[in-house]
Formats: sequence, C-alpha cells, structure tokens
Amino acid sequence: MTALQHVRPHAYYTVQLPRSDDFAFWRERARALIQCDIPPDKVAWVEPGGSGDLFAQPSSGGGMRLPEPPADAPPVRASKRYLSLAKNAALHSDPARFSVLYRLLWRLQANPRLMEDKADPDVRRVEELDKNVRRDSHKMHAFVRFRQVEEEGGAEHYVAWFEPEHHILRANAGFFLRRFASMRWSILTPQGTLHWDGETMREGPPAQKSDAPQGDPVEDLWRTYYASIFNPARLKVGAMLSEMPRKYWKNLPEAALIPDLIAGAQQRESEMVAAGERDDGVRPESLEAIGEAIEGCRKCPIGCLDNRAVMGEGPSDAALMIVGEQPGDHEDQEGRPFVGPAGQLLDVHLERAGIDRGRAYVTNAVKHFKFTIKASGRGKRRLHQSPTAKEIDTCRWWIEGERELVKPKLVLAMGASAARGMLGKTVSIAKIRGQAIPLEDGSELWVTAHPSYLLRLDGDARNRQAALFDADLAAVRERLAELEGQ
Repeated sequence: MTALQHVRPHAYYTVQLPRSDDFAFWRERARALIQCDIPPDKVAWVEPGGSGDLFAQPSSGGGMRLPEPPADAPPVRASKRYLSLAKNAALHSDPARFSVLYRLLWRLQANPRLMEDKADPDVRRVEELDKNVRRDSHKMHAFVRFRQVEEEGGAEHYVAWFEPEHHILRANAGFFLRRFASMRWSILTPQGTLHWDGETMREGPPAQKSDAPQGDPVEDLWRTYYASIFNPARLKVGAMLSEMPRKYWKNLPEAALIPDLIAGAQQRESEMVAAGERDDGVRPESLEAIGEAIEGCRKCPIGCLDNRAVMGEGPSDAALMIVGEQPGDHEDQEGRPFVGPAGQLLDVHLERAGIDRGRAYVTNAVKHFKFTIKASGRGKRRLHQSPTAKEIDTCRWWIEGERELVKPKLVLAMGASAARGMLGKTVSIAKIRGQAIPLEDGSELWVTAHPSYLLRLDGDARNRQAALFDADLAAVRERLAELEGQ
C-alpha cells in the first residue's frame, strides 16, 4: 500500500490558520495537501475566530487530521505570477480567498500555463483580490496621518489611526519603518496595532478610534501647504473620490478644506484655460512638462469628462515606442498606461516575443479615457467608447511631442486609433500590418491589432488573431535588432 492510499478519498480536511494574513503558513499546508492529492472541495480553510469558508462543502467523512505527504511526492508547481498575486490575495478580507487560491494552485499542477488565461474565472478572481489589496495598501500609505503626542519626560511620540479594508497592517509595517525610522510612532487599527520605538517593532491588540489623538499644531501648517498646491486644472471630482474616498476624510486634516477648494476650482480653472489659449503653440520641452500639460488639456470633449490624463512611461531614449489607442478604466484609475487586462495580455505576448517592455516607451494616441455611464443592478459602470477621428487628431499634438523627445527607431502602433494618431489618416490594419512604414523623422512605423481585440474573441478566432499578433511582434523584435545594430 502506498502512502497516498492511507489518505481517505472522501475525507474532509480542515486547516486552522493562526493568522488571517499568514500566507507562509497557508502555502506550507497547501503544498502538503497538493502532494497528498487532496482536491479543493475536500479542504476548508478556517481563520482565527471563524468556522470555515461558506463555500466549502464538507463530506460525510468529517474533519480529518492533515496527512503527511509521501516521500516520493512530486514537487508542487507554481509560477512566479501566481505567487506574486497569491501573496497579496491572501491578505484580502474575502473569507473564500484561501479556497480560491488552493483551487487555482491545484489546477496549475495539470495546466502550468493557466495564469496566462485572462478569461479564466479563478485567475480573474485572484487578480481582482490582488488589485483590491494593492489599492488598500496604497490608501494606507497615502492617508495615514501621524499626530504628535507628548509622553512623560517630554518624549515625542506620533500616533495614527487607520481603518484598512483588508488584512494589510503587518504587510505594510516595513514601508512605515523605512519612511519614519527616526520617529517613535504607533499605527492603530481595528485589526491590530504596530509600535516602533526607534529600535524594535511590536505588535499590539486591536484599538478604537478614541485611542488616537484628534489633532496637533502641525496640522495648521499642513492645511496651508495643501491649499497652496491645490491645482484646479487637475480637479476631477469623481477621480478624487475614487482615489480618496470620503470614509478617509475624517482622519485627514486637509479634508475640511476640500469643499471650499472645489467650489472655487471652476473659476480658477477658467482663468488657467484662458491663459493657456494665449500660448505661442510651442510644445513643452520635456516629457515631464508634457505630462503636466495634458492634465489641463480641454481641447476635445474627452478631456472634459470625469477622468484623468494618462502620460506615457518608459526610458526617454527608448529605441521602441509602443502606442495604444486610449487609456481604459484601469489606466484611468492608476494613471499609468497598459495596466488593465489588455496591458497584462500585452505583457504576455511581449515576453513571448522576446521584447522587454521595460526598455520600451509605452503610451497612447489619446490621453484621456472616453466612456459612457451605464446603470445596472450592480451600480453605475463606465463603458469604453472609441474616440472620434477629430478627437484622435486633436491629441496628435501630444503624441508627436512625445515622439520628438524620445526619438525612437521603431514605433509600434496597436489598433486603428493608434495608427491614425501616428499617420493622421485612417488605415486598414489588415492591409498594412507586418510591414515597415517610414515616418518623416527617419523612424519606422509598424501597425498591429490592439490586445483588447484579442480579449473580445474566443475559440479558433482568438487563436488565429493571437498567432498574427505574435508574428507581428516577432517581426518587430527582429527589425528592432537590425535598427539598433546600425
């Protein structure tokens, strides 16, 4: 009888986690269960104070002692992408997160490339959990406000109150330790507390907001500074509320100023736009200046929507410039190009083609997200809309400015809008893809489909278009190597 035969095939196993954020413990137990061939529906993951996740279905076998993996059990396979997402996803507050992670890890053993399937429900769910946790960590970094308190003997101590949505407190301890190493501080949350005395980090029990101080004299200086840097041209109320939800305002000294600043923003913005219309038509002389200028651009209707400008990113002397069509919802929220599903799919194909995205300058032909609002049972959603030819042509001012500064040897335009942004006319992707088009500055333009097009397909149609996309990228890689060698 083998070791695996000692495992009851219909047993139900319960794993008690010592902490809600203990990914290392979960990972160790998950590996052992995989090696014992225990399927996901036979395992329940229980957090401290919990009774198991709601989606586990215990069998008649009842809870069993966890088995030991056999000595000849094969190693558990997990890609770098899975591990990167799983570490964050494990910090989410969703009680089913550990079951989802285990199910995905189980499936990876049979399909090692599963993480590349952007349409897979488990992959998408883990990506969403990871995104939510990263966003919560960003909020913690941005909105923790330390207030000074005096201790006995006159020693200074700084205390902050924060209400995280997920189990991120311990995971972010290093950030505050590095940033405020010379201070003595405490961070209080309903989940637990952190205390740094200048030498040692301690953890403490959950706290209440009444345990934190309400204010100090330094906040008057901070409010004055905040009011002085408030830029009405960059004011997007919807985007601001997305980045700084109202629930955080009560802990921010500057939040009391926001209503009055918003009320006066429209007049100040009109004054700035009027001043901008009197320029001499000279483009900004740096990529940073272009990024600042597009924030206040209102030359087409897209710039007047409740969105934010998304500037390109990458080396300022990149040999390859990748141009997409316009930012999507994810890009609008994060302020960076190609970070949503299409960008993640692009990363997969670029890596497959041997193109290092980090060495390319990545941008969009249109700098703002064009959308329409649709109400549904789940609330309001922003649905993507394609820019018009006039809107693309208006934005050529900025993409041409980026190209003049970066001076790429090869430009890859993805999608019809990107091609028009580079050529000033509408072209057929099917007719010109896979061939070099000389541009007036001596660089070459190559045109291909946009990765979002692949996301809209499935089955054989998607496979065919993905193969064409891969072929285009392979040709770009070969041509870029030739140009760089000249």
